[in-house]
Amino acid sequence: MLIGIAGWRTFERDRGGWPMRLWWAQLVLNFAWSPVFFAAHQIGVAFGIILLLLAAILAFIGASWRQDRVAAWLFVPYAAWGAFASALNVSIFALN
Repeated sequence: MLIGIAGWRTFERDRGGWPMRLWWAQLVLNFAWSPVFFAAHQIGVAFGIILLLLAAILAFIGASWRQDRVAAWLFVPYAAWGAFASALNVSIFALN
């Protein structure tokens, strides 16, 4: 829900701006990770995707900070989740 609110705020402010592009990028990467990890069992590729996802999340926070701090703060829990999920992903990769 927080991701959606941040996206709506960003869309309303600047539909074609860099923060909105980063928002779409994280959405695509988020949707790509699950089938790669769970269905295709490509744990290493999934780790690459989740690192890109984490980078997109952090870039969104940085790009939004000056224009809309609320949207940026709404992504902070998502960044924490992304960091934790990355650690889990790499741990599973190392154990296999």
